[in-house]
Amino acid sequence: MIVSRAPVRFSLGGGGTDLPSYSREHGGFLVAAAVDKFVNVCVARRFQNNIRLAYSESEIVDSVDAIKHRIFKAALRMTGFERGLELHSLADVPANTGLGSSSSFTVALLNGLHAYKREFVPAEQLAREACELEIDILKEPIGKQDQYIAAFGGITALTFHRDGSVDVERLPVREEIIDDLESNLIIYYSGVERSASAVLKEQQKTIVEDRDAAVQRMHRIKELGVETKRILLNGEIDRYGEMLHEHWTNKRKLAVNMADSAIDEHYEAARKAGAIGGKLMGAGGGGFFMFYVRAAERRRVHDVLAARGLRAMRFRFDFDGARIMANFHRS
Repeated sequence: MIVSRAPVRFSLGGGGTDLPSYSREHGGFLVAAAVDKFVNVCVARRFQNNIRLAYSESEIVDSVDAIKHRIFKAALRMTGFERGLELHSLADVPANTGLGSSSSFTVALLNGLHAYKREFVPAEQLAREACELEIDILKEPIGKQDQYIAAFGGITALTFHRDGSVDVERLPVREEIIDDLESNLIIYYSGVERSASAVLKEQQKTIVEDRDAAVQRMHRIKELGVETKRILLNGEIDRYGEMLHEHWTNKRKLAVNMADSAIDEHYEAARKAGAIGGKLMGAGGGGFFMFYVRAAERRRVHDVLAARGLRAMRFRFDFDGARIMANFHRS
């Protein structure tokens, strides 16, 4: 039996510039951070010569072709498995909440399947294979941020070149700055779950149809990604809170379904209570909020958001990336 895990992520600045509709023409840049919430996958030999899958649903099938779950099916085909396996998936956070859990699942699954075959592959290969599976094979309208940060972990700058290649730079953020970030960033669950694909399709449509204005907003978001890197390396973290608000203003204009009235009201309530800035994670259709709040205002912001029904989530940054947590596989 193999137990594999990969972290989910927070997009700290520049998110969305990895989308092909933008990066293939202009190149993208962002800073993302892996956090200690994980997608776990167990890969085990099955006595029967078929396949059993356990996720939010359960499947027992005689062949890979009969699998309903698209990622399980594609990953088994990619790694050459046909039958005789049992696969279980368990996540620390819900799906469709903006933390990149689908790609974390893909990375953890591929890593587990490789380990089952005694193929111990590097993070770069895991990220590339996950991108190939989700973007090229399954045609998901997503970028490459989630796969790379799930594989590499850490607080990491990602550069997306027009030819599709990706540069990965682990940022040497000082420990005291990491401590301050973990203290001043607060995460709340909005209770809204929306498919990232739907929101990303809308964003890509906007970039194509409203080309000049949308591309200029994306240019500014990329600049904010570069600014995020500078801020974190220099330790100017209060400036990061201010930048988050500008990021919110630019990002939400890219898709009409990025935020409904309740989401806007949550955001404004947090700002009035003392949050300097904030953002919705991921594509922006719902899921988790991230706010930057100084220590003096933290309790007031928490009380306001809790009264509105939002649920806090504690976190720490994760610097391990994708890992095999246990390997009891025998021939």
